Amino acid sequence: MSFDNAYEALSETPDDTRWAFGTGFSDPLSGVDTSVPSEVDGAELATYCLMLGDDALIMSHRLQEWCTYAPELEDEVALANIALDLLGQARLLLTRAGKADGSDRGEDEFAFFRPEHEFRNVHLAELERGDFGELTARLLVFSTWRLALLDRVRTSRDPVLAGIADKGVKEVTYHRDYAAQWAVRLGDGTDYSRERMRAGLAAVWPYVPELFVPHEVELRMASAGVGVDPTAVREEFDEVLGQVFAAAGLAAPSPQTLCPAGAPPPHPRLGASPQTPRAGVGGRTGRHGVHTEAMGYLLAVLQSVARAHPEATW
Repeated sequence: MSFDNAYEALSETPDDTRWAFGTGFSDPLSGVDTSVPSEVDGAELATYCLMLGDDALIMSHRLQEWCTYAPELEDEVALANIALDLLGQARLLLTRAGKADGSDRGEDEFAFFRPEHEFRNVHLAELERGDFGELTARLLVFSTWRLALLDRVRTSRDPVLAGIADKGVKEVTYHRDYAAQWAVRLGDGTDYSRERMRAGLAAVWPYVPELFVPHEVELRMASAGVGVDPTAVREEFDEVLGQVFAAAGLAAPSPQTLCPAGAPPPHPRLGASPQTPRAGVGGRTGRHGVHTEAMGYLLAVLQSVARAHPEATW
């Protein structure tokens, strides 16, 4: 595969699965029909693409922070590859957003020059990096949820979005499998590894409900046959995680199992009551551009070089 544009792989099956990371193209949508489907609002399609793209971009950044911190070299490589997969999905989705809304903004402008309140990712993706148990729990939850969404987006009326989802399903299937294997290994391992896995679940579970609260744009895109209502994937999400918990010898998460009486919060920075679902601000959450404190620090790192050298080319 040449690197003339990032979208060649939507219609080809190259041996190199790192299909979205070429650096020699200027228009990643060259040759792809980018017209907005009839009776679909381009601005809302762009917003929906930003939601899916920001989830991938921010989660990718958090996974990149594990370089040199993973327990084994094999996991260094695995986590780096998962981060690259998500970064590739983000690139395509952010570029699609710029085409859909007619602004022609590129992926770099969306990633590096938007303020915090314009990012649409869920809170789960942006939380500070915890220990390996927290990583396993977060990746398991995130990939199970995202795989269920992308699997349904493959039938989107928007051919570009459908193509991105089709490639993404193949990647996120591996992400989920990797996280599930580690969850079983930790949960069915030593007393210490089991407690770290339980603590990881306690840290991330309060952010699960947000994943299934639909934004009005998600509902309209689902009604138009373009996107997915996240409430439609909750049953699949619960079923998959139930199978993983059973194999790992872990009880299904609940206030009692996640935070036993007398046990301290596993990650104090997340608050004193880890089993309590995190409410939004006035009902507004990550999809509305309302984020946790961690997001500002993340963007300061992510955007610093591009903002310091805004005219640079790479």
